[in-house]
Amino acid sequence: MILGDLGADVIKVERPGQGDESRGWGPPFDADGESAYYLSCNRNKLSVALDLDNSGDRDVLATLMQDADVVLENFRAGALSSRGIHSREWLDRNPRLIWCTISGFGPDSDRPGYDFVVQAESGWMSITGEPDGAPMKAGVALADVIAGKDATIAILGALLTRDRSPTPLPAENRLLHVSLRGSAMASLINVAQNTLVSGRDPQRWGNAHPNLVPYQLFNARDGQLVIAVGNDMQWKAACVALGLESLGSDASLATNAGRLAQRERVVTTITNRLTTADTSHWLGALEKAGVPCGVVRSVREALAGYPASAVTGVAPSVPGTVRLRPPKLDEHGEEIRRRGWSAFG
Repeated sequence: MILGDLGADVIKVERPGQGDESRGWGPPFDADGESAYYLSCNRNKLSVALDLDNSGDRDVLATLMQDADVVLENFRAGALSSRGIHSREWLDRNPRLIWCTISGFGPDSDRPGYDFVVQAESGWMSITGEPDGAPMKAGVALADVIAGKDATIAILGALLTRDRSPTPLPAENRLLHVSLRGSAMASLINVAQNTLVSGRDPQRWGNAHPNLVPYQLFNARDGQLVIAVGNDMQWKAACVALGLESLGSDASLATNAGRLAQRERVVTTITNRLTTADTSHWLGALEKAGVPCGVVRSVREALAGYPASAVTGVAPSVPGTVRLRPPKLDEHGEEIRRRGWSAFG
C-alpha cells in the first residue's frame, strides 16, 4: 500500500473464493461486507484472483511477472517452488525484476509468522505492560507494520541501485528478504543496546521510560497527561512551568543521570504538584515553556479532524496520494487477464 501511495501500479494477486484472509477479519464490516482490517491496508491496488495450482492462472501470473518491476510475496518456504514458480528463475528471465519475500522468521525457517507470536519471541512483550503485570503486546500489529515499512525501504533502495547501475544487477542483488522477526529485533533499538551494554534483561516500566526522567504518564486533578523531558534545558523549563523551582535549582538533578538516580523523588514531587490543578492548566504552562507534553486521547478523538476515510483508511504517512479504493476480490480479474499491466491505463 505504501508503494501504491507513492504512485506505483500495484496488482494484488489473491486466492479464488476466499482471497486475502484479512477480508474475513471482522467485525466490523462495512455496508459492502468488507472488513475494516482489510480496508485499512489495501487502497491503491487492483485485484485478480489466481489459482496457482491451475496452469492457465500460472500463465497469467507469468505474464505479469515478466513485465513487473517488483514481485512482493509472503508465501511460506516451498509454497511457490512446489508450483514451479522459482524466484531465481524469474530474476534471470527479467533482468530488471526486484523480488522481495516477507517471512515470519527468516529464509531458513518454515514457521508461519503472525505478529503476536513475533512480539512474544522478540522480547517486545517482556518489556511492555505494568512492572507488576503480565507481559503485554502492543495495541497495533506493529511488527507487521514495521516489516512492511522495512520491505518498502528495501525495495526502493534496490530500485534506485538498479536504475543507477551501468550494467544489469546480478540476481542475488535483486533478491530481498525481510522477516517480521528481523524487523522486530531491529526495532528494539535502545532497549536492545541497554541489554548489550549492561548484560542484564530490562524490566517493564509501564508508562515510564528506562533511560529518561521525567518521561511518563501523570495524574492531574481532573485527568491524565504525559510529560516527556528529553534534555536538561527542558527539565529546567518544566520545573519553572510546574512551579517546582527548588527541583530545578538542585544540582544533583541537573543532568538526566542524576534524575534517573533519584527517579522516585522526582516523580513523586511532580505527581503531588500536578494534582493541585486541572490538565488544561498544566498543558498550557508546559507548552508555553516548550516542554513536550500531551493528553491521552481515544482513537476516535485522535481521528477527529485528521484526514481519514472509512473506505480508504488513514491518510498516507509518506508524501503520497489515495487514488483507488480497496478492491473487491477479483474486481479487476477479467481486465488484468485480458490486458495485463495496461489495466491501469
